[in-house]
Order: sequence, then C-alpha cells, then structure tokens
Amino acid sequence: MNTQVLGVSVDSVPCHEAWARALGGLSFPLLSDIHRHACQAYGIFIPDGNIAERAIFLIDREGIIRFSRVYGRRELPDLDEILARLDRPGSERP
Repeated sequence: MNTQVLGVSVDSVPCHEAWARALGGLSFPLLSDIHRHACQAYGIFIPDGNIAERAIFLIDREGIIRFSRVYGRRELPDLDEILARLDRPGSERP
C-alpha cells in the first residue's frame, strides 16, 4: 500500500528489543521517544504519568496528518479501520 509502519513509544531501545523478541519479532521498526519530543509534538503526552497515549497517525508524504485516533489504555487499534483509511478510493495515501 506504499506505506511505512513505525512503532513509537517512550520506552527505551532495550525495552523495545525485549518486547519484539517476546512477540517473535516484528516486521516494522520501533522508535524510542525516550525524551518525549514526538509524543509532546503530537499532543499525546500524559505528564502526570510520564507516558504517552496509545494512538495511530497516518501522515502523508508532505507531513499532513490524514487520520488520527487515540485509543483507551486497554484498547487495541482496529486494523480494519486503518487499512480502510489507507485504501479509500480517491484519498491521498500517507
């Protein structure tokens, strides 16, 4: 779908490596936002918990956010919803 998936969290690189190993590996890169710059820029930083919300952002090549959704702490992103957003006829793809 001409799309790059990136996982970003406030966890450290060693935490990411351990998590990926526990899952049997991942097919996409995990990025560490240990200094909280990205989650602050996207408005999903929770200062009193020093953590970030779980969220999905679809960003096009020009850097425009085409879709975003914040999920509850125990809620998993809906893959079908994300794929539908990517595959909309006539819509710009990230």
